[in-house]
Amino acid sequence: MTEFNGSDYQSERDRPRLTSQHERVFEVMKDSFPRTLGQIASSTGDPESSISAQLRHMRKPRFGGHTVVKEHVGSGLYTYRLIQRMPDQQLAMEL
Repeated sequence: MTEFNGSDYQSERDRPRLTSQHERVFEVMKDSFPRTLGQIASSTGDPESSISAQLRHMRKPRFGGHTVVKEHVGSGLYTYRLIQRMPDQQLAMEL
């Protein structure tokens, strides 16, 4: 897993928690089914704000460069759908 970052990030303190959180969100989302943050939270037990941050991380090349589709479904509610980048696509991004 690639290193996280941020102004208050301390690897020793935060990496284990953020890594396992990232993995939980990825496991739920890897089927490409659209879900709201609340639905993801119900599956992972993680706060919606943390899930949102992990979905943003998944878009970054160092976390896979996946596509996360965000769709407005009404009344301020959105669904998120993960489209995984295939390993050969990831390699091309790194070159």
